Amino acid sequence: MTDVNSDPDAYAVPTQPTIRKISIADIKDALAKGWDDFTAMPTFAIFLVVIYPIVGLVLFSAASGYDMLPLVFPLLSGFALIGPLAAVGLYELSRRRELGQETSVSALSFLRTPALGSIIVLGIVLLAIFMAWLIAAQTIYTIIFGTEQPSSVPQFIQQVLNSPSGWTLIIVGCGVGFLFALLAFSVSVISFPMVLDRPVGAFTAIVTSIRVVLANPVTMAIWGLIVAGTLLIGSLPLLVGLIVVLPVLGHSTWHLYRKVLKH
Repeated sequence: MTDVNSDPDAYAVPTQPTIRKISIADIKDALAKGWDDFTAMPTFAIFLVVIYPIVGLVLFSAASGYDMLPLVFPLLSGFALIGPLAAVGLYELSRRRELGQETSVSALSFLRTPALGSIIVLGIVLLAIFMAWLIAAQTIYTIIFGTEQPSSVPQFIQQVLNSPSGWTLIIVGCGVGFLFALLAFSVSVISFPMVLDRPVGAFTAIVTSIRVVLANPVTMAIWGLIVAGTLLIGSLPLLVGLIVVLPVLGHSTWHLYRKVLKH
Protein backbone atom coordinates (compact mmCIF):
# COMPACT_ATOMS: atom_id res chain seq x y z
CA MET A 1 0.00 0.00 0.00
CA THR A 2 1.31 3.48 -0.85
CA ASP A 3 2.19 5.60 2.16
CA VAL A 4 0.31 8.73 1.14
CA ASN A 5 1.60 10.59 4.19
CA SER A 6 5.16 10.37 2.86
CA ASP A 7 4.19 10.94 -0.77
CA PRO A 8 2.22 14.16 -1.30
CA ASP A 9 1.95 13.42 -5.02
CA ALA A 10 -0.26 10.43 -4.18
CA TYR A 11 -3.07 12.89 -3.54
CA ALA A 12 -3.05 13.97 -7.16
CA VAL A 13 -4.78 10.77 -8.32
CA PRO A 14 -8.36 10.13 -7.15
CA THR A 15 -9.55 6.63 -6.37
CA GLN A 16 -12.97 5.01 -6.53
CA PRO A 17 -13.28 2.71 -3.51
CA THR A 18 -15.09 -0.60 -3.79
CA ILE A 19 -17.10 -1.59 -0.73
CA ARG A 20 -16.96 -5.10 0.67
CA LYS A 21 -19.66 -6.96 2.54
CA ILE A 22 -18.43 -7.72 6.05
CA SER A 23 -19.68 -9.99 8.81
CA ILE A 24 -19.64 -10.28 12.59
CA ALA A 25 -16.45 -12.33 12.20
CA ASP A 26 -14.81 -9.27 10.65
CA ILE A 27 -15.87 -7.15 13.62
CA LYS A 28 -14.40 -9.70 16.02
CA ASP A 29 -11.16 -9.74 14.07
CA ALA A 30 -11.02 -5.94 13.95
CA LEU A 31 -11.51 -5.78 17.73
CA ALA A 32 -8.80 -8.39 18.27
CA LYS A 33 -6.39 -6.42 16.08
CA GLY A 34 -7.40 -3.20 17.83
CA TRP A 35 -6.59 -4.74 21.19
CA ASP A 36 -3.27 -5.98 19.81
CA ASP A 37 -2.43 -2.46 18.61
CA PHE A 38 -3.34 -1.02 21.99
CA THR A 39 -1.16 -3.47 23.92
CA ALA A 40 1.72 -2.92 21.49
CA MET A 41 1.44 0.88 21.55
CA PRO A 42 -0.19 1.83 24.88
CA THR A 43 1.82 4.91 25.89
CA PHE A 44 0.64 7.44 23.33
CA ALA A 45 -2.85 5.96 23.25
CA ILE A 46 -3.28 6.48 26.99
CA PHE A 47 -1.76 9.97 26.73
CA LEU A 48 -4.18 10.88 23.95
CA VAL A 49 -7.44 9.60 25.36
CA VAL A 50 -6.84 10.61 28.96
CA ILE A 51 -7.80 14.05 27.62
CA TYR A 52 -11.26 12.72 26.84
CA PRO A 53 -12.21 11.85 30.46
CA ILE A 54 -10.72 15.12 31.71
CA VAL A 55 -12.64 17.20 29.19
CA GLY A 56 -15.78 15.21 29.92
CA LEU A 57 -15.48 15.91 33.64
CA VAL A 58 -14.85 19.59 32.92
CA LEU A 59 -17.98 19.69 30.78
CA PHE A 60 -19.94 18.01 33.56
CA SER A 61 -18.61 20.52 36.08
CA ALA A 62 -19.39 23.46 33.80
CA ALA A 63 -22.91 22.18 33.27
CA SER A 64 -23.56 21.58 36.96
CA GLY A 65 -24.86 25.08 37.42
CA TYR A 66 -28.61 24.80 37.83
CA ASP A 67 -29.28 26.87 34.72
CA MET A 68 -27.41 24.27 32.63
CA LEU A 69 -28.63 21.08 34.30
CA PRO A 70 -30.88 20.15 31.35
CA LEU A 71 -27.78 20.03 29.13
CA VAL A 72 -25.66 17.74 31.32
CA PHE A 73 -26.81 14.52 29.63
CA PRO A 74 -26.82 15.99 26.09
CA LEU A 75 -23.28 17.29 26.67
CA LEU A 76 -21.88 14.00 27.92
CA SER A 77 -23.72 11.80 25.43
CA GLY A 78 -23.17 14.19 22.55
CA PHE A 79 -19.47 14.46 23.32
CA ALA A 80 -19.13 10.93 21.91
CA LEU A 81 -20.22 12.31 18.53
CA ILE A 82 -16.81 13.92 18.09
CA GLY A 83 -14.91 10.81 19.26
CA PRO A 84 -13.72 9.92 15.71
CA LEU A 85 -11.95 13.27 15.51
CA ALA A 86 -10.13 12.60 18.80
CA ALA A 87 -9.12 9.16 17.50
CA VAL A 88 -7.29 10.36 14.36
CA GLY A 89 -3.94 9.84 16.08
CA LEU A 90 -4.93 6.26 16.89
CA TYR A 91 -5.82 5.59 13.25
CA GLU A 92 -2.41 6.94 12.29
CA LEU A 93 -0.68 4.66 14.80
CA SER A 94 -2.46 1.61 13.43
CA ARG A 95 -1.73 2.68 9.86
CA ARG A 96 1.97 3.08 10.55
CA ARG A 97 2.21 -0.17 12.47
CA GLU A 98 0.50 -1.97 9.59
CA LEU A 99 3.15 -0.55 7.23
CA GLY A 100 5.94 -1.58 9.58
CA GLN A 101 6.90 2.04 10.24
CA GLU A 102 8.07 3.72 13.43
CA THR A 103 5.20 4.44 15.84
CA SER A 104 6.88 5.70 19.00
CA VAL A 105 7.23 9.32 17.84
CA SER A 106 5.09 9.50 14.70
CA ALA A 107 1.50 9.35 15.94
CA LEU A 108 1.02 13.05 15.26
CA SER A 109 2.49 12.87 11.77
CA PHE A 110 -1.03 13.25 10.36
CA LEU A 111 -0.61 16.95 11.19
CA ARG A 112 1.89 17.11 8.32
CA THR A 113 -0.07 15.00 5.85
CA PRO A 114 -1.83 16.40 2.77
CA ALA A 115 -4.97 14.93 4.36
CA LEU A 116 -4.94 17.56 7.12
CA GLY A 117 -7.37 19.82 5.29
CA SER A 118 -9.84 16.96 4.86
CA ILE A 119 -9.45 16.00 8.52
CA ILE A 120 -10.26 19.58 9.54
CA VAL A 121 -13.36 19.61 7.31
CA LEU A 122 -14.54 16.29 8.75
CA GLY A 123 -13.94 17.63 12.25
CA ILE A 124 -16.00 20.72 11.51
CA VAL A 125 -18.83 18.50 10.25
CA LEU A 126 -18.83 16.49 13.50
CA LEU A 127 -18.64 19.63 15.63
CA ALA A 128 -21.60 21.06 13.70
CA ILE A 129 -23.60 17.89 14.40
CA PHE A 130 -22.62 18.12 18.07
CA MET A 131 -23.74 21.74 18.34
CA ALA A 132 -26.98 21.00 16.48
CA TRP A 133 -27.68 18.20 18.98
CA LEU A 134 -27.19 20.57 21.93
CA ILE A 135 -29.52 23.13 20.37
CA ALA A 136 -32.12 20.43 19.68
CA ALA A 137 -31.84 19.09 23.23
CA GLN A 138 -32.33 22.55 24.74
CA THR A 139 -35.26 23.20 22.41
CA ILE A 140 -36.96 19.93 23.39
CA TYR A 141 -36.55 20.74 27.08
CA THR A 142 -37.93 24.25 26.62
CA ILE A 143 -40.95 22.99 24.67
CA ILE A 144 -41.79 20.46 27.39
CA PHE A 145 -40.89 22.36 30.58
CA GLY A 146 -40.74 25.99 29.49
CA THR A 147 -37.95 28.45 30.16
CA GLU A 148 -37.90 28.10 33.95
CA GLN A 149 -34.79 26.25 35.09
CA PRO A 150 -34.71 23.75 38.01
CA SER A 151 -33.59 25.28 41.31
CA SER A 152 -31.62 22.22 42.45
CA VAL A 153 -30.27 18.89 41.27
CA PRO A 154 -32.85 16.86 43.29
CA GLN A 155 -35.65 18.95 41.82
CA PHE A 156 -34.35 18.33 38.31
CA ILE A 157 -34.12 14.58 38.90
CA GLN A 158 -37.60 14.53 40.39
CA GLN A 159 -38.91 16.59 37.46
CA VAL A 160 -37.45 14.22 34.86
CA LEU A 161 -38.04 10.82 36.47
CA ASN A 162 -41.33 11.29 38.29
CA SER A 163 -43.58 13.18 35.92
CA PRO A 164 -45.27 12.42 32.58
CA SER A 165 -43.48 15.42 31.08
CA GLY A 166 -40.17 14.03 32.28
CA TRP A 167 -40.75 10.70 30.56
CA THR A 168 -41.81 12.55 27.44
CA LEU A 169 -38.49 14.38 27.61
CA ILE A 170 -36.59 11.11 27.99
CA ILE A 171 -38.39 9.38 25.11
CA VAL A 172 -38.31 12.29 22.70
CA GLY A 173 -34.77 13.28 23.68
CA CYS A 174 -33.41 9.77 23.23
CA GLY A 175 -35.22 9.43 19.90
CA VAL A 176 -33.82 12.67 18.54
CA GLY A 177 -30.41 11.88 20.02
CA PHE A 178 -30.43 8.54 18.21
CA LEU A 179 -30.96 10.33 14.89
CA PHE A 180 -28.00 12.63 15.56
CA ALA A 181 -25.87 9.65 16.61
CA LEU A 182 -26.86 7.77 13.46
CA LEU A 183 -25.92 10.76 11.32
CA ALA A 184 -22.56 11.23 13.03
CA PHE A 185 -21.82 7.50 12.87
CA SER A 186 -22.72 7.28 9.18
CA VAL A 187 -20.55 10.20 8.08
CA SER A 188 -17.53 9.33 10.24
CA VAL A 189 -17.32 5.57 10.70
CA ILE A 190 -14.66 5.16 8.01
CA SER A 191 -14.18 8.69 6.66
CA PHE A 192 -11.30 9.69 8.96
CA PRO A 193 -9.26 6.52 8.32
CA MET A 194 -10.02 6.85 4.62
CA VAL A 195 -8.60 10.36 4.21
CA LEU A 196 -5.46 9.27 6.07
CA ASP A 197 -5.03 6.27 3.80
CA ARG A 198 -6.27 7.36 0.37
CA PRO A 199 -6.01 10.35 -1.96
CA VAL A 200 -9.60 11.49 -1.41
CA GLY A 201 -11.28 14.62 -0.08
CA ALA A 202 -13.68 14.99 2.79
CA PHE A 203 -16.80 14.85 0.62
CA THR A 204 -15.78 11.58 -1.05
CA ALA A 205 -14.88 10.10 2.35
CA ILE A 206 -18.26 11.08 3.83
CA VAL A 207 -20.18 9.67 0.86
CA THR A 208 -18.17 6.45 1.01
CA SER A 209 -18.75 6.15 4.75
CA ILE A 210 -22.50 6.46 4.22
CA ARG A 211 -22.33 3.90 1.39
CA VAL A 212 -20.52 1.50 3.73
CA VAL A 213 -23.33 1.79 6.28
CA LEU A 214 -26.00 1.29 3.60
CA ALA A 215 -24.17 -1.70 2.11
CA ASN A 216 -23.69 -3.38 5.51
CA PRO A 217 -26.69 -2.23 7.57
CA VAL A 218 -26.84 -5.14 10.01
CA THR A 219 -23.09 -5.47 10.55
CA MET A 220 -22.57 -1.74 10.93
CA ALA A 221 -25.56 -1.54 13.30
CA ILE A 222 -23.87 -4.19 15.44
CA TRP A 223 -20.63 -2.22 15.31
CA GLY A 224 -22.50 0.92 16.34
CA LEU A 225 -24.07 -0.92 19.28
CA ILE A 226 -20.66 -2.22 20.33
CA VAL A 227 -19.24 1.30 20.20
CA ALA A 228 -22.17 2.76 22.14
CA GLY A 229 -22.17 -0.07 24.70
CA THR A 230 -18.45 0.02 25.40
CA LEU A 231 -18.48 3.82 25.62
CA LEU A 232 -21.30 3.58 28.16
CA ILE A 233 -19.43 0.99 30.21
CA GLY A 234 -16.24 3.03 30.02
CA SER A 235 -18.09 6.16 31.10
CA LEU A 236 -19.60 4.70 34.27
CA PRO A 237 -16.56 5.01 36.58
CA LEU A 238 -16.29 8.79 36.08
CA LEU A 239 -15.25 8.23 32.45
CA VAL A 240 -11.95 6.65 33.55
CA GLY A 241 -12.72 3.44 31.66
CA LEU A 242 -12.53 5.41 28.43
CA ILE A 243 -8.75 5.44 28.85
CA VAL A 244 -8.85 1.82 27.66
CA VAL A 245 -12.09 1.74 25.69
CA LEU A 246 -11.31 4.65 23.37
CA PRO A 247 -7.91 3.51 22.10
CA VAL A 248 -9.15 -0.03 21.52
CA LEU A 249 -12.15 1.28 19.58
CA GLY A 250 -9.95 3.71 17.67
CA HIS A 251 -7.48 1.07 16.58
CA SER A 252 -10.31 -1.36 15.83
CA THR A 253 -12.02 1.22 13.64
CA TRP A 254 -8.89 1.41 11.48
CA HIS A 255 -8.92 -2.35 10.98
CA LEU A 256 -12.65 -2.34 10.26
CA TYR A 257 -12.03 0.32 7.61
CA ARG A 258 -9.33 -1.88 6.04
CA LYS A 259 -11.80 -4.77 5.88
CA VAL A 260 -14.72 -2.89 4.39
CA LEU A 261 -12.90 -1.22 1.48
CA LYS A 262 -11.00 -3.09 -1.21
CA HIS A 263 -7.40 -1.94 -1.59
